[in-house]
Amino acid sequence: MRKYEVVIIIKPSDEEVTNATIAKFENIIKNTGGTIDKVDRWGKKRLAYEVKDFMEGYYTLINFTAEPATVFELERVLKITDEVLKHMVIKLDA
Repeated sequence: MRKYEVVIIIKPSDEEVTNATIAKFENIIKNTGGTIDKVDRWGKKRLAYEVKDFMEGYYTLINFTAEPATVFELERVLKITDEVLKHMVIKLDA
């Protein structure tokens, strides 16, 4: 098991949609054998440049421990989720 962190920028919308989107990714990590160490919600911030016609995004940082297969599944779902503007998964050093 390796340690990872993922930063997700979600489209700014109502709180229910944002919470559901974050919960979706938490469940993917848990259901594929990973464990969530910390979820840090940074909130709505202004983007440096326009992304998909949005100038703001809701930032969330999730630290988790998982196998590489979990990361592949997480990235696959991140890419096809309409609410996600940008994301980045990073493997942390031990």
